[in-house]
Amino acid sequence: MDKTLHIVGGGMAGSEAAWQAARLGVDVVIHEMRPKVETFAHRTGNLAEMVCSNSFRSDDHEQNAVGLLHWEMRQAGSLIMTTAGEHRLPAGGALAVDRDPFSEAVTAKLLALPNVSVSEEEVTELPSDGHWIFATGPLTSGALGKALQQQTGAEALAFFDAIAPIVYFDTIDMDTAWLQSRYDKGETEEEQKAYINCPMTKEQYEGFVDALLAAEKTEFHEGETAGYFDGCLPIEVMAERGRETLRHGPMKPIGLTNPHNPEQKAYAVVQLRRDNALGTLYNIVGFQTKMKYGAQTEVFRRIPGLENASFARLGGIHRNTFLNSPTLLDAQMRLRARPNLRFAGQITGVEGYVESASMGLLAGRMAAAEILGHELPAVPQDSAHGALIHHITGGAEAKTFQPMNVNFGLFRPLEGLRGGRRGRKDRYKGYTDRAKSVWQEWLAAQEVPA
Repeated sequence: MDKTLHIVGGGMAGSEAAWQAARLGVDVVIHEMRPKVETFAHRTGNLAEMVCSNSFRSDDHEQNAVGLLHWEMRQAGSLIMTTAGEHRLPAGGALAVDRDPFSEAVTAKLLALPNVSVSEEEVTELPSDGHWIFATGPLTSGALGKALQQQTGAEALAFFDAIAPIVYFDTIDMDTAWLQSRYDKGETEEEQKAYINCPMTKEQYEGFVDALLAAEKTEFHEGETAGYFDGCLPIEVMAERGRETLRHGPMKPIGLTNPHNPEQKAYAVVQLRRDNALGTLYNIVGFQTKMKYGAQTEVFRRIPGLENASFARLGGIHRNTFLNSPTLLDAQMRLRARPNLRFAGQITGVEGYVESASMGLLAGRMAAAEILGHELPAVPQDSAHGALIHHITGGAEAKTFQPMNVNFGLFRPLEGLRGGRRGRKDRYKGYTDRAKSVWQEWLAAQEVPA
């Protein structure tokens, strides 16, 4: 069998898998159909292009599961995490990046490796031989999706990912809005002022909800269903669940004080997060939408401070395909019926940039070990990586399987620690301490580059 590793898809998972395998000495070909074959959401042909958001979410590796995943990936020499650190933007304790320079840097680093090449041809069939990782993400092409359906004997599951709009900073009224991270979180003034906040009175909030509910929405194509992932709900779908839903979700006013009117508490607050290093673009946090473009500009300009806003990008919606991994994949992320094929990233049923890249990290190392004839130790279940891979390859209920972010609910319980909200801080620290220990042991046992 050819010892070349073929990776289909050059997103977060595919890029990370290629990096890990190539640095272990394996020849890698990345098959990325862009820019020859375009998708609804992508704008460039760069690898690791960020589509929905520019945030990798919390960087707190002691009290947050995704922050722990960041830490573990850095320990493993992650391309995605290293490059994210080099292009970091202020985000009040979160890890947000300047998206275009980030993807350009990931592309340059991979192409600088002598054993990595990129093929721009679309892969439409499942190869019968060779070593392959499919990391095609939420926008798996129709032809490849049909091939997967034929192989698995089941309908591919699908939900919809919605994209938030981006606003030009110089069109935001800063006499109404103000800069502040929630609870002034962050170690520097820049971090503590990483978000733009637009306040609403009760009357303005009620009018905004009414406009959302009345706005014209994108129609679904025949055969599509609206099975949304709860972590990425369109703003209008949240509004349909109850008039107060938004005020307790992305528009919650807690932890914020309006310096223009410090005595008056906002009834709701819309936040915008910096989207590029220049600070010229801000995305509306949590405002993924399936409203039509004309309706978006009308509705979003009802937000105080955005009355004259210009949009660099309006929101959108696209289909997101994923496997029923608990029934289809083994512990090595291989398709049980075709063990020469591995899967990684969002197509496996993880949700989020970080989770996708982390599954690419594991798939790349697993494939490299197999090609090189090495035995890779089992991924420790008590690590963040282990908790995720265990969930998607057997820990989840197959009948109700849905995409999952990393969270402490996936971790095995720790004995002797208090449950409930009051014991949460000690419990989370216990999870992260245990995870770091077993992860470092796992890496040390492999004797590979960090």
